[in-house]
Amino acid sequence: MAEKIIENDCLSQLAILNPTHFQRRKEFIVSNQPTLDLMAIHDYVFEHSVRDDELLRALREETAGDEMARMQIAPEQGQFMALLVKLIGARRILEIGTFTGYSSLCMARALPEDGEMICCDLDPTWTGMAQRYWQQAGVDHKIKLVLAPALDTLNALQESGQQDAFDLAFIDADKENYDLYYEACLSLIRPSGLILLDNMLWSGRVADTSVNDADTRALRALNMKLKNDQRIDLSLLTLADGLTIARKRQTDENQ
Repeated sequence: MAEKIIENDCLSQLAILNPTHFQRRKEFIVSNQPTLDLMAIHDYVFEHSVRDDELLRALREETAGDEMARMQIAPEQGQFMALLVKLIGARRILEIGTFTGYSSLCMARALPEDGEMICCDLDPTWTGMAQRYWQQAGVDHKIKLVLAPALDTLNALQESGQQDAFDLAFIDADKENYDLYYEACLSLIRPSGLILLDNMLWSGRVADTSVNDADTRALRALNMKLKNDQRIDLSLLTLADGLTIARKRQTDENQ
């Protein structure tokens, strides 16, 4: 409380001595604070932004019957990721963790007809649902599903000389391996390509020092690593459960 009183008193003195500087300082304080209640405006964002359709709704509804339905990305996130695919002119995509296929469906639709997407997962039941919807959407010819440990698939791609061969990667799998997936994808993504990492806010647990389970610690460590990683440009968005966008820098690019 004493520190707050001192701060307020200093600001009051600053307002008297230098009104212009005080106004700038006040604007900084205000602009550095959250101004939106994201939960309160969620429905508005959905209604005024998300371009939904019957196929996407059907996939969400079918997935909702699964006990792990919470693993499906939000509709607004799927649409945003499809927009990124188009913005960078992506032709080849890696997906680490496919679940029932909502994210892959959104991104595959945004790929050109000769585009390619490699989806890495382990579960034949969830991905079986995904394949049905890919077929209904007419994008199954763009998608190669690999049911194997993702690190094995990523390592095989590197061993076959596919470094810098992909435009975008989406990581949404087991959190303890996120850093390994990130490093592998960074090798496979071309300069100026994007790596998207889901769940990077982890329902707020990454910011709660009382939470120290293995998944939370892994995400917390990766968030700090990414902030200091000079190989990428970075933004952590408060979209859905936290979406990190990492752009791979050119070798000779100014940092």
